[in-house]
Amino acid sequence: MRRVVEYRTLFNITKDADLAELKIIYRNLMKEWHPDKFVDNEEQREAAEVKSKQIIEAYHFLVSVSPETNKSNLEDYTNTTTNSGIDDIEYKGTTLKVSFTDGSVYEYLSIPKTVYNKLMNSSTLTRFARRHIFHEYMYRNVSKPKPVLAV
Repeated sequence: MRRVVEYRTLFNITKDADLAELKIIYRNLMKEWHPDKFVDNEEQREAAEVKSKQIIEAYHFLVSVSPETNKSNLEDYTNTTTNSGIDDIEYKGTTLKVSFTDGSVYEYLSIPKTVYNKLMNSSTLTRFARRHIFHEYMYRNVSKPKPVLAV
């Protein structure tokens, strides 16, 4: 959640900002911090490169956790969490990264250590996650399943 707050602060937006507003602010920030604006000053150019990378990362992250994005992908998300088992789990800080058997990978944000411990101690990871994690915490799609090609 700290990343969300940090990125919203960078964009100077609230959690109620929609994707259209986010896109406008992103474009304005990129116009202001684009490295090509600083061709005469190498120090400012390098600072602008770092800042523009932060802006791009923040934009993509905020779009991925946006309620509008999640709403548009809800059918795929529900299909994955309902019909696929858990293939792998990584927990770092308060971020839980879940790889599903269908190839999808989702990150769940602000997962308390106690919830993670209960997940790992549960008899069935998938059932515990369906009941206590999948629809309770902010999430974002990190990787979609690869399409199966017919031979």
